[in-house]
Amino acid sequence: MARQRSLRLRTRVTLFFALIALFAGSVLIGVTYGFARSNLLAREDSSARDQAIVNASQVREEYTAAPGQIGSFFDADLRTADGGFASLLAADTSTQIAGSDTRVRIDDYPASLVDTVRRGGNGRQYAVINGEDYVVVGLYIGAHDAAYFEAFPLSDTERTLRSILTALALGGLGGLILASLFGFSTSRRLLRPLSRVADAAEDIASGGLDTRLVEESDPDLDRLAGSFNDMADAVQTRIEREARFASDVSHELRSPITALTAAVEVMDGRREEVPERTRQALDVVVGQVRRFDSMVIDLLELSRLDAGATDMNVERLDIVDLTRRIAGRYGAPDVPISVAPRTRREVSIDKVRYERIVGNLIENAKNHGGGAVEIQIEPARDKRIRIAVIDDGPGVAQGERERIFERFARGSAARHRIGTGLGLALVAEHSSAMGGRAWVEDGKFGGARFVVELPMAVDA
Repeated sequence: MARQRSLRLRTRVTLFFALIALFAGSVLIGVTYGFARSNLLAREDSSARDQAIVNASQVREEYTAAPGQIGSFFDADLRTADGGFASLLAADTSTQIAGSDTRVRIDDYPASLVDTVRRGGNGRQYAVINGEDYVVVGLYIGAHDAAYFEAFPLSDTERTLRSILTALALGGLGGLILASLFGFSTSRRLLRPLSRVADAAEDIASGGLDTRLVEESDPDLDRLAGSFNDMADAVQTRIEREARFASDVSHELRSPITALTAAVEVMDGRREEVPERTRQALDVVVGQVRRFDSMVIDLLELSRLDAGATDMNVERLDIVDLTRRIAGRYGAPDVPISVAPRTRREVSIDKVRYERIVGNLIENAKNHGGGAVEIQIEPARDKRIRIAVIDDGPGVAQGERERIFERFARGSAARHRIGTGLGLALVAEHSSAMGGRAWVEDGKFGGARFVVELPMAVDA
């Protein structure tokens, strides 16, 4: 089952700050808006009640002095709020005595408020009349057994609340943006040391064993840098000790192996003087001594590559002619060499390293692939050139195509064949040293196709 890819740590930190800001902003907006709304409505209620009491007193006086003129008083002299209206009802019959807006009927007022005032009480209630919000104040006028109702519009209060809510929302959005930017900046600052650790680890993995981290001003981060440097020191010491050990062992083996090879060659030269069974044993000894000698030479070469002790000697050469001469020296003079169109023949390259690469590929094809059947030379992107050696063997399994370039690694098809297991490792090491790479793929008509890609101008 494929592993689901999670968000990057920097993204998660930024989202965390954004969510905290969103939560805090929402709470702050809700509390502030609720407090502002409560205060505005309380002030509106108080103002409406006071104004209704004043107007009810004027209505009572006018109704006492001139009952027949009360309708004119409502039309001309009663001062209600802009957009508001008032009505005077007979408490016992609910008949409207007078009103400032003929469009408003008694049924438009809240029924519970009307009942309260008719029974002699006073009250206040919010209501929607003709699609608009009002606060309605009801007062009982005992002198005339009448009920006075006055409605005060809430449109100004609602506009004010909308303005407050808009301002709070914009402020919250600004806070959210600032918090996200702060979170992104903070995450970058926090992750910068980890990025330096990752870069240093990559440098060490690519061969820069002397890479170290600088001291950090923060004690916790400085501890991380110190631990990483200690680990890098230990790794470098161990790798250098192992490389030195391999180099020393290979070097010390050269003398006895040289003597042993010379003795075996002398015995092989007098093979006619020994019995048949002894000749068979001699053949085994000769083959193994030569293989051992070749292995020691390869190990010494790898040790020099690991230590960086080999220089780059770049020459301007004809790559096709050089490849043909190498094939002849390695026992494949008749292998066809195909050159793709637009291939530059003149390249700047280290002849010795190139010969080791191509020669080892030809030897590999001879030992494990039934021999090379074709060598291809073709151009690649970024001013690079590819050299491919194709064999007619069983090929390389998909899961082994990277491992076979490791030291002493063998493919499943080559486990019982000759060879030191270091040839392809040398190909990979020399290719990397020249700024290139090596890989294997399927041949066009079966077998394996070993490919090396190199720059056309290798830096000295």
